[in-house]
Amino acid sequence: MLKQIQNNTYTIKIKDATFPSPFKSGLEYSAPARGTWNIVHTGMLIPEAHQIFVCAASCLRGVVLTAAEMKAENRFSTIEIKENNVINGDMEQLIIDGVDAIITRLPQKPPAVLLYTSCIHHFLVCDMNYVFSELKSKYPDIDFTDCYMNPIMRKSGLTPDQIMRKQLYSLLKEQEKDDNTINIIGNDLKTDETSELIRIIKIAGYLVRDITQCKTYNEYQEMAKSKLNIVYYPQALPAAEELKNRFNQDYLYLPVCFDFIKIKDSIDKLTKKINGTEFNHEIQIKKCKEKLNKISSLLKDTEIAIDYTAVSKPFELAKLLTDFNIKVTKIYTDAISSEDKPSFECLKSNYPDIEIFPTVRANMCVIPKISDNKVLA
Repeated sequence: MLKQIQNNTYTIKIKDATFPSPFKSGLEYSAPARGTWNIVHTGMLIPEAHQIFVCAASCLRGVVLTAAEMKAENRFSTIEIKENNVINGDMEQLIIDGVDAIITRLPQKPPAVLLYTSCIHHFLVCDMNYVFSELKSKYPDIDFTDCYMNPIMRKSGLTPDQIMRKQLYSLLKEQEKDDNTINIIGNDLKTDETSELIRIIKIAGYLVRDITQCKTYNEYQEMAKSKLNIVYYPQALPAAEELKNRFNQDYLYLPVCFDFIKIKDSIDKLTKKINGTEFNHEIQIKKCKEKLNKISSLLKDTEIAIDYTAVSKPFELAKLLTDFNIKVTKIYTDAISSEDKPSFECLKSNYPDIEIFPTVRANMCVIPKISDNKVLA
């Protein structure tokens, strides 16, 4: 039921798609210019920390370019693995000597080092416990944590993104709790100050801590003081679980969504947890519907394409838009999450011709223009 567009590139209509994987797994390709955040961006959220990647030269290309794009070369170093390191079996010493050389050449010692290993270390069963033991012994004033650039981990257990967001808070040290502070964890960007989430928390008298707003390593460490973590990005749930186990920090999962009832439930859950003031849902829902109707009249027959890297629930967003007669024609995703399944099934029944495109298929890098119409992405 796959439709060939051109150059062996395929799409599938939603009526023919299956949950949770509409496409068969095979050779995969990650477009370097798709605009997604990667492990370098995420690691840079820890203020003053230094990243060290231990990889082969070809693997280093992408992460080096990310650091350059961020103008953060001063917080980024590499250790290149060569064939002789693999053959001679001196991988552990290569890492230890390389990290030592990097730290001694830095203008000042960083408070923390994020050490990224790659798939070759797992293939060779590199003794990373020994590596970290040696580094911590030599530099007791530096906090080290293990991070990974390992594509072989994509299909089993936690994804690289989930692991990176968990490790983002691995350097926190337990502190005396402050009942008046709440953390927002796992997001890439600062939460909008005008959002219901921030307004409700601040009206209730709490201070909000967020890694995206930390300017110093000491500020980052203060996140360990909070008694409650709020998670709204699904990929950060393992981080919340880890912090609950380590520091007994409770957490609320308030997922970003595009459904009025679900949003109402999340807001009610938050206000109950923090004894916040009652929220007037009816007024906000009315305003939102007015805006959506206005957008619908402005767009008319303009086609809409939604990418999963823009929103964590592309099918739920598509359902909201189609409910207001906004013409969604394309969704780019490789999998359908369990949280997005109800919206997927609804669209499948009511808008069977919506097309789903993969994003990691190797032949997507040569996809031609697929519409002569104006498309809002």
